[in-house]
Amino acid sequence: MRTDTAAFAAWLSVVSTVALWSAVLLRASSALRSPNQRGLWLAVATAATAMTLHLPAVHRRVACGGDHVYDVALAKNLIGVVSAAAVLHFVTMATASRRLRYGLHAVTAVVLGSLVLLHAVAPAHEAHTIRGAGAAAPSVPYWLVLIGAHLLTNAVCVAVCWRYGARAESPLLRSALWLFGLGTAVAGLYWAGHLVRLLSGATWVSPLLAPAMGVHGLLRAAALLVPAIPAVRRAGTDIATIWRLTPLWRELVEAVPTVALSRPRARSLDVLWPLAPWRLLAYRRVIETRDAILVLHGHVDPGTAEAARAHAAGHLPESGREAFVLACLLRAARAARLAGRSEASPPREPSGGAPRDLPDERRFLLQVAEAYRSPAAARFARTPDRAAASP
Repeated sequence: MRTDTAAFAAWLSVVSTVALWSAVLLRASSALRSPNQRGLWLAVATAATAMTLHLPAVHRRVACGGDHVYDVALAKNLIGVVSAAAVLHFVTMATASRRLRYGLHAVTAVVLGSLVLLHAVAPAHEAHTIRGAGAAAPSVPYWLVLIGAHLLTNAVCVAVCWRYGARAESPLLRSALWLFGLGTAVAGLYWAGHLVRLLSGATWVSPLLAPAMGVHGLLRAAALLVPAIPAVRRAGTDIATIWRLTPLWRELVEAVPTVALSRPRARSLDVLWPLAPWRLLAYRRVIETRDAILVLHGHVDPGTAEAARAHAAGHLPESGREAFVLACLLRAARAARLAGRSEASPPREPSGGAPRDLPDERRFLLQVAEAYRSPAAARFARTPDRAAASP
C-alpha cells in the first residue's frame, strides 16, 4: 500500500510540474505585460522551479552526486521561500502599503539569509530530512525557520484569497482566487505535516504529505490558466466559424472573387497554419461573405425571391426559413453570375439583409452555410424555371 502511494505521489509530482510549467509558459507574455498578474506569474514560476528540483530524477541530475546534493536541497528550499514571498506580495499588492511591502522584502531577505547561515553552521549531515521528534538535518532551527515562513505566508494567502474571492464580481477572478487559495491551503497542510513530524515524530504523517505538493501544483496551474479561458473560448469560436463558413465563402468567392483579400486555401491550412490570427480570419470570412451576398443580390429578381419563399414553406417551419431562403437565392444567383447572365431588373435583395451586429451576423451566416449545403437548397437551384429566372 505504501509503495502504491509513493508511486502515485511521484507520478502526480511529474504531472503537476508539467502543468505548472505549461501554465507559466502560456501566460508569460500577457502576465509580464500586466503588473497585476506579474506577481502571480512569478509565484507560480518559482513554485514550478522548486518542484522541478524536488523531482528525484532532476535532483540527481543537477546534483551529480557528492556534496552538491546538499546544495541542491538548499537551493530548492530557498526558491520555495522566494515563491512563498511572491505569493504574499501578490495577495497584498492591492491592499498593503508600500512600506509594508518593503517590510515583506526585508523579512524575506532575513529568512533567506538565516537559512543559508543555519545550513553553513550545521554539523555534517546526510540530507535535508526530518528524522523524528527533535531530530532533523541540517538542524531543527533550520527546519523551524523554513516551516514557519511557509506556514505564515500560506495562512495570509488563504485568508486574503478567500476574502477577496467572495467579493469579486467577475466569476473568472473569483475562480482564480479560490483555486489559488485552495492550492495554497494544500501547501500549508504539507508544511503543517512537516511541523507535526518535527515536533512529535509521528510517522503516519509522511504518506499523507507525499501527494500534497502535486495537488498544490495542479491547483495553482489551474488558477494561473483561469484568465486564459475567455481567450480559449474566443479562439474556439473563431476556429469553428472559419471551418463552418469556409465552404459557403469559397463558393461565393468563386462567383465574386473581388471581395476576397486572399486566395482560397484548404480549411485545414486556415485552422492549423493561418495567414492571419484566427480572430481576424474569422472576421474577414464573415465580412467577405456578406459582401459577396450584396453583390449577388443583383442577380435575384422578384419572381425568384417569391419562388424561394414558396420552396422554403414546403420544407421548413416559419422560424427557420430566413436562412434557408437566402441559401436558395444564393445558389440561384451564383449560378446566374457564373453563367454570365446580366443582373435582374429590378433587382431584389435576398432575405437576411437586415442590419445585425457581428455576433448575430456570424450566427446567421453559419445558418445560411448549413442550409446552403442541404439537398433542398440544391434542388431549388437545379429547377429548370429557376435556372432561367434571372435574365
